[in-house]
Amino acid sequence: MRIVSGKYGGIRLNPVKSDKTRPTTDKVKESLFSMTGPYYQGGKFLDLFAGSGAVGIEAVSRGMDRAVLVDRQYQAIKTIKENIEKIHAEDQFDVIKGNAESVLKQLAENNVQFDMVFLDPPYKLQKIVKTLGDLKALNLLNKGAVIVCETDNHTELPETLEGFQATKQKNYGLTNLTIYDYQMGNE
Repeated sequence: MRIVSGKYGGIRLNPVKSDKTRPTTDKVKESLFSMTGPYYQGGKFLDLFAGSGAVGIEAVSRGMDRAVLVDRQYQAIKTIKENIEKIHAEDQFDVIKGNAESVLKQLAENNVQFDMVFLDPPYKLQKIVKTLGDLKALNLLNKGAVIVCETDNHTELPETLEGFQATKQKNYGLTNLTIYDYQMGNE
């Protein structure tokens, strides 16, 4: 597992030493950034189920100003911090241990808003749809925010949800990526 491109491209990252996470492959990671960027002129990134932190680190490597990386497992948080140390950019990351729902409420209380969100929870459709609703209800998204959802290849996400429009969907064997644009907020 490595940083594919950008300022920190080529640096190897540690995987989480646990069978409770499912890392996003380099191929899927490269594809998701090709579909949404591939490079950025700043912005704030959220990975709500961060695992090793590889996707958020890649986003910063490609030009995001800041990334918030959330996971509820101690081993994942430890690995995220080790990986951030490898690139010497600790000031560009907030690492939060906690469950997604609680952390979203905490971020909302602090008036944080994101330009891009990556959702790769345990493969359950309802979790992603609910999380999208929470992001909207808690006013955590800037207008035009991009939300990337990774699911298994048996899960079909709706094309539209209130405030969200799917703009791209792609299959990579056992993995599907669905990209939504957020069409509300900041009006």
